[in-house]
Amino acid sequence: MLVTVGLTATGCVSAKHHSGGGDPQRNANAKHATLTISTNAIVGGKNAQEATWISETLIPAFEKAEKAKGRDVTVKYQQNGIDDAKYGEKLELSLKAGGGPDIYIIGGDSISRYAKAGYVEPLEKVVGSKVDSWSGWQQVDKSVQQNVSMDGKYYGVPNGVDGRVLFYNKKLFARAGLPANWQPTSWADILAAGRKLKTLSGVTPIQLDAGTPMGEATTMQGFLPLLAGAGQQIYDPKTGKYQGDTKAIRDVLSFYRSLYVTGKLGDPKLQQDPNGRDESFSEFSKGKLGIIGESDYLWRSIVCPDKSICNATAMADRNSTVGYALIPAEKPGAGVDGQDFVSMSGGGGYTINPNTKYPQQAWDLLTFMRSPTQIKAQLGDTVQITANKQVNSEILKKDPALSFIAEKVLPITRFRPSEEHYSSVGALLEEASGQAAAGKPIDQIAKEYQQGVVKLVGADHVASD
Repeated sequence: MLVTVGLTATGCVSAKHHSGGGDPQRNANAKHATLTISTNAIVGGKNAQEATWISETLIPAFEKAEKAKGRDVTVKYQQNGIDDAKYGEKLELSLKAGGGPDIYIIGGDSISRYAKAGYVEPLEKVVGSKVDSWSGWQQVDKSVQQNVSMDGKYYGVPNGVDGRVLFYNKKLFARAGLPANWQPTSWADILAAGRKLKTLSGVTPIQLDAGTPMGEATTMQGFLPLLAGAGQQIYDPKTGKYQGDTKAIRDVLSFYRSLYVTGKLGDPKLQQDPNGRDESFSEFSKGKLGIIGESDYLWRSIVCPDKSICNATAMADRNSTVGYALIPAEKPGAGVDGQDFVSMSGGGGYTINPNTKYPQQAWDLLTFMRSPTQIKAQLGDTVQITANKQVNSEILKKDPALSFIAEKVLPITRFRPSEEHYSSVGALLEEASGQAAAGKPIDQIAKEYQQGVVKLVGADHVASD
């Protein structure tokens, strides 16, 4: 999935203090326009497929289409290929100076911070009212649109997206007397399946990431989906409050305890190992792990049948052996917004620099980039989920697992909040889940977690009950 971001101090964005560009119609009728796209990719190197698509397919096609309309638009592509963190730092420095590319990619969880700094603005403010009426929105699930939105306004157009489910080994399920087409409807169902799998020698029943060593995998694969299943999201933009010592938080911690301590259905040592996630992948591929909560990354890049892609964890019998199920709410109807099933997704979107000299031309390029034709060109031979329903229906029809996630998971999914303190709060969630998996009393964990969140954001911004 594409999550790179762009930067450059050249192109058609002037180096001035960031304050927004002003009139959305400025230079709309310019005889000549130059636009710049920049991503952390380079032909023959990092993210080469992306760089090749932009330079050899996208730009020539767009310039030709504009010429046919009587417009002279030149698009320049700034190739890069460096460490992502350093790239992000350079992007921010460029935007802070009022420069940067006309189009770059922003992570959904960065929108709030970028907006507060003036690096990004609602597309409607930059381009005008045509943003809301763009026909492309009809092909993007409302749930996926939230990842490029804030306060009801679009800040970008979705690029890549993924989804999380429960993967399971059908052969182990058969030996344990569990159904091949398993679909739990509650957390109790998951634990019940784990208890049956526990009867199998040499098999770890369940892996649900927990603890600090797992990093963001803990929150995205474990804590946040569970929290959504308990009826809450970690941050409520309407109230401006994070979940503190609440029933939902305690329920999630209690589930971790039931899984790793009381039920002994998972390997707590794995959660303390910096390489624990990779080890869980290895165990699953070898038929030594029954259930694992993961994104479609597991299906595409870990247990795929092709050894040239998935190496030692490739599963030649993946399609017949690996099953997948929706993540259930704590109990039916108990999920966020009354949902029976939940998920979490990651991804980003293309946005337009508010200081662009050519907002109308930039919008034309942005929507051209996200047309079905260009999305498919960007993917090439790669089969993976996109944010576009039409494209998914075409490219995923031969992959039942990815089709399942695109059709069943994306409409109900949620994303990490873009609020600036989230990463720090997420670290507290990682720590709390690890403590629960290690057997520390739930009430004590929740109390200390609450204190940590209050220290970060203030008591007025923390919910408790």
